[in-house]
Formats: sequence, structure tokens, C-alpha cells
Amino acid sequence: MPAKSNLAETNSAPKKRSFAPIVNQDTRILILGSLPGDASQAHQQYYAHPQNRFWHLLSAVFQTDLISLDYQSRLQTLFDLQVGLWDVVAQAHRRGSLDSQIRDRTENDLLALLGTLPNINTIAFNGATAYKLGLKVLGAHGEFYRLLSLPSSSPAHTMPFSEKLATWLTLTDERTTPDKSHDKQQA
Repeated sequence: MPAKSNLAETNSAPKKRSFAPIVNQDTRILILGSLPGDASQAHQQYYAHPQNRFWHLLSAVFQTDLISLDYQSRLQTLFDLQVGLWDVVAQAHRRGSLDSQIRDRTENDLLALLGTLPNINTIAFNGATAYKLGLKVLGAHGEFYRLLSLPSSSPAHTMPFSEKLATWLTLTDERTTPDKSHDKQQA
């Protein structure tokens, strides 16, 4: 009987979808989350929950104020920094915003996206779920990129900001990573 209960819970949980990728041909760093949470879904903006530290972390990492900018200006600044955003999960049933509640998921086609972006040299995963699922999607293609597992910027991940930032600062090393696009195209 519990299996039927879980199935009923899954079917009654709302189906949520990721947003379009925020990338351009100059993108060198791709940051992948799992799936936008309820606040982000409501605003149709990446990392819209006011307690999510994503924009604070990137502001500190790249030493530029993203926090005071409107959303479109934030995205333009990311383009200027050669940073892109997307999610590993394309759609899933999920109650609330916790990754642990993701059910019946379908992954985004990361390999197809990466095939259109020859300058990507770093893929950073915002949180353990994004990292775990992203590695499965990338498979052997992951060896062509520097892969970073970052602590989640979510307020549900209660690590102190300073500890999160210490790991997120590794993103700055990536902008000088040698371009491996020739190797990727031969694979």
C-alpha cells in the first residue's frame, strides 16, 4: 500500500519546469542548478527567493554588485562575465522547493547545449543534487571540462555564507583555464 500512496503523492505534486538556458557564444563558465524553486517559478527568474544567496555569492566571487541590479541587468552582467545558467532537471513533479522532493524527473539535454557552446571550460553545479544528476547526464563527456561541486546557495543548505563563498571562489580560477574546444570537438 505505501507504494500507491507515494504514487498518489507524486501525481498530485505540481509539475515544474526549468527555464531556458542563459548562455551566449562567449560563455566559459556554466552554472547548473537542479530545478527552479517555487519563488523562482513564481517570478520566472533564476534564484528569485530573497534568502537564496546565489546573487550574493556571485557578487563576492566576481567583485561586482549583482544584488542591487534588476534581473535583466543581472543577466547582462553574467554575459559580460562569460557566465551562463541552466538547470540539470528539465521537468519534474515536486512539492515545494526542496530537491529531495523531486520525482519523475526528465533531465535537460546538457550535451546538446554544450555542443553549441565551444568556449565552455567549466561546469559548476549549485548543490549536491545538481552535481549528482549532472554527472550522470554528462557521462564520459564530463572529462572535457573542469567540474566543480559547489555548496548549494539555497537557504535550505544551512552552511555559513563564508564557508559557501570559500568554495564558490574557485570559479574565478576558471576564467583562465585553457580552452579545450578542439579536444571536445574531436570526441
